[in-house]
Amino acid sequence: MADVLELRRNGVVMRVDPAEGGRIVSLVIAGVERILPKAQARAHEPALYWGCYAMVPWAGRLANGRIPTDKGDVWLEPNLPPSAIHGLGFDKSWKISERSETRVTMTCELRGLGWPFGGRALQTLTLGGKSLDLELEVGGYTRAGPAGLGWHPWFTRPSRGDLQLRVDAAEVLVVDADLVPTGAIRRVTPSEDLRPGPPLGDRRLDHVYVHAGSPAVVRWPDLELRIEYDTSLPTVVVHTPPEGICVEPQTMWPNAPLLAAAGVRETGLRTLEPGESLRATEGWAWGPP
Repeated sequence: MADVLELRRNGVVMRVDPAEGGRIVSLVIAGVERILPKAQARAHEPALYWGCYAMVPWAGRLANGRIPTDKGDVWLEPNLPPSAIHGLGFDKSWKISERSETRVTMTCELRGLGWPFGGRALQTLTLGGKSLDLELEVGGYTRAGPAGLGWHPWFTRPSRGDLQLRVDAAEVLVVDADLVPTGAIRRVTPSEDLRPGPPLGDRRLDHVYVHAGSPAVVRWPDLELRIEYDTSLPTVVVHTPPEGICVEPQTMWPNAPLLAAAGVRETGLRTLEPGESLRATEGWAWGPP
């Protein structure tokens, strides 16, 4: 089993665990932990509730694990019944292909994981002086299949004071009782509107914001972190349980394969042919609030 990697720069310490889904398990900035550790997770199985991990080869929920294709339906084992959620890489071991004191590149083979399209994921994390660059790519499919990418960070809540969160989006997806998008879009309500960057207080959100503009901003009492992303990541899932908050830019809507097959547009779903790839990048930058 690979050891946990430690990257350092300008007093910032980041720890990455290749064996735990290639995830960031710690990010200490200004002497304070910003990533929710495993010890504070609500559960360890499935491995969804701590750190910051890549979502690949799809992001979010797939209703009943079903993916329609031209050759018939593909059924994935639901890991959060009744949904298959957040891809295949978050609980698999990633192989280190390159590393330095401030940068690590890892790969995850998708073949043999119940994913009939084959393929391989590649993730690079680069720690800057006051920044973190995240790169993710999937490709190498052996037959045409769906693809979506994103990151799922769990940020800590402060020991004193409150978090503020800004997401520049006026619309969210309508979801069913299982939090699976139906394909409809509605305007945000006042309690869901994060455009002013309000304190979160006791808001309990688990929402899919669409047509979101960069950056999203997480503000602790002592630090502001900007999550910068381009137009390939216009969907941002926000989850705010008591133990932490998640701000998840991604290329596709949750449940995109089923919605796209039903004729819903703008889901962000990509179908990759053999030889094609999908790539996404995201940047975190931090400084005083």
